[in-house]
Amino acid sequence: MAELSISAIICTHNRDQYLGAAIDSLLAQTLEDIEVIVVDNASTDTTAEVVQPRLSDPRLRYVYEPTLGLSTARNTGANTANGDILAYLDDDAIASAQWLASLVEVYEKDSKVAIAGGKVTLLWPPGVHRPPAWLSDDLASGLGAYDLGNQVQYIKNPNLTPRGLNYSLRKTFLDSVGGFDVNLGRIGKNLLSNEELHMTQLALKNSWHVVYVPDALAAHNVSPARLKPGWFLSRSWWQGISECYREQVSGRAGVAQLKWGGERLVRGVYKTVKYVNDPAQRFENLAYAYGQLGYLGSVLRYLVKPYKSAKSSA
Repeated sequence: MAELSISAIICTHNRDQYLGAAIDSLLAQTLEDIEVIVVDNASTDTTAEVVQPRLSDPRLRYVYEPTLGLSTARNTGANTANGDILAYLDDDAIASAQWLASLVEVYEKDSKVAIAGGKVTLLWPPGVHRPPAWLSDDLASGLGAYDLGNQVQYIKNPNLTPRGLNYSLRKTFLDSVGGFDVNLGRIGKNLLSNEELHMTQLALKNSWHVVYVPDALAAHNVSPARLKPGWFLSRSWWQGISECYREQVSGRAGVAQLKWGGERLVRGVYKTVKYVNDPAQRFENLAYAYGQLGYLGSVLRYLVKPYKSAKSSA
């Protein structure tokens, strides 16, 4: 099989304190014949100034995208890129030196691989050495940690899909599904999500492969702001809204969603009380229940005023 080209893309919004290290990790890859694209998604900080001195490296390109939204920025990066493979690294992550080489190898070995992503470790803020007592291991995965072991795995369960901060797709696959759904993915402070899970569902449905690649390692900086209960409650709320939308574009919209969400809400409240003496389990279930409120609110809005999704036929 002919060698595949790869484009590494960082979509960034107001993360100038982390961005430089993310770019530098890409320019230091063992795979040298690469393209690196920074998509500045309506930043109002010094993002452009961080990128500017690094543009002396001919592999680096800077693109400004004025429409706020992670999926919009990802689509801009994809449309700008020349690579056969599109590898997305978050602006607050650091790629290991072999990140891109490890990803390319998987795609070259299997022409049916549509999506591949690697292991993610966490970089705690200065002075923090462990999660707070109220944060369970499952809830901490929302900070980006992702580890399915040390062997390559073909993923069949969409819930195990690779993390978006360390994520790649074959460009022909992305084009075939019309790009990222702009109704999913973070938009400013709105923590919409599930875009990667939705992509995995589309890939598996159309007989593509989704792969976990442990050697494609990246480390994710945990912002101090994310170590507060309020951040997890907000994330869970938007997760519920995202899940509602994903069901709707999958053809599962309707009154039955009220039943599903109601049952999950009751279960979450029950377990919050059940684990009242266990801070981590108590808060995990409280966040879960709170997310169902976001889900149910979104269902009710849809039932009152259904909308048409551009991706509904994907």
